Amino acid sequence: MRMFSQEVLALEPQFIAWRRELHAAPELSFQEFRTTDFLLEHLRAIPGLELQRPTKTGVVAVLRGAYPGPAIALRADIDALPITEETGLPFASKTPGVMHACGHDGHAAMQLAAAQILAGQREQLHGEVRFLFQHAEELPPGGAAEMLRAGVMEGVSEVYGMHLSSSFPTGTFGIRSGALTSATDRFDIQVIGKGGHSAFPETCVDPIVTAAQIITALQTVVARRVRAVEPAVVSVCMVQGGQAYNIIPGEVTITGSTRTFDRETRRTLPQTLEQIVRGVCDAAGASYTFRFSLGYASVINDPDLTQFGRQLVQDTFGREAALEIEPLMPGEDFSALQENCPGFFVELGARNEATGCTVPHHNSRYLMDEAALKYGVEYLCRLVRGRLQGA
Repeated sequence: MRMFSQEVLALEPQFIAWRRELHAAPELSFQEFRTTDFLLEHLRAIPGLELQRPTKTGVVAVLRGAYPGPAIALRADIDALPITEETGLPFASKTPGVMHACGHDGHAAMQLAAAQILAGQREQLHGEVRFLFQHAEELPPGGAAEMLRAGVMEGVSEVYGMHLSSSFPTGTFGIRSGALTSATDRFDIQVIGKGGHSAFPETCVDPIVTAAQIITALQTVVARRVRAVEPAVVSVCMVQGGQAYNIIPGEVTITGSTRTFDRETRRTLPQTLEQIVRGVCDAAGASYTFRFSLGYASVINDPDLTQFGRQLVQDTFGREAALEIEPLMPGEDFSALQENCPGFFVELGARNEATGCTVPHHNSRYLMDEAALKYGVEYLCRLVRGRLQGA
């Protein structure tokens, strides 16, 4: 078994350098203009690619093989997070308050490297590869849906995605058939009471006390309204109300998120939440407004494509490299690209205790083990060749 091709090993210093350049210049969702320019500059230098800019900050590079065949898509997200970096890296973010704390810089660099290598192997390919460099994964409604509306998936028969993960060791791949990520939705509750002086609470309808009761009651939803064998989360993440220590305010807002995997649970959860809010407010003499906003649907891995990916990982990196994992609670807008075609999404391990790369994503001290990048590039190249090898 030979893990890495000469092409990947030869290009490794370059794609690490690309990742570091992107890391130093992060941009928030829907604002990735410099990132897009960087990608276009390097993609234009690769012979044989047809470039498209379907959205303001999304890029598609099309590679047509020498022979006819199906079209497959690879997706890499490119946006960063509103976090102030505290890693002390020499290539740390130069953009105040913005950081690549979720590995998207690595995703873009790996896919750029795969595009360069595969362009040089065009004569082996039976079909078409679309390299989707997708903006705004971190901010609903997300860039995937926008690119889908722009037509980037027309004619595509399979779509593949990958995410670097600090949960799994470098050199391993987290694989799961079926539902991989949760559906991520948002709720906004406004509790409307009657404000007044803190010395005379009997003249008021206290929205803070009412909100506290709502928050406590919402914690019973998963424990008592969802089947025990079914993963689900209801989290209150923001509470806002009041302006002075001695004034009972007139209203309080509660904002949070839900995570579900079952479609029926996702469908009925808004009514369940509002039922609780209504009951508590009625008992307190308060009124309310309730809004439930759908976010990203679950990523569902196609069984056949999952088996292909699992076998590819085992054949390339060894059986121990393919980890069977549990469903993941974080959301992922890759699901939008699966609307009309099957897909497979894999978690690429990038955790390394020896080098201190253990901090979780979305953290100001997040570190990525750059040794993981060559695993991702090798995987992408072999994936494309395996799917477009012809009859």
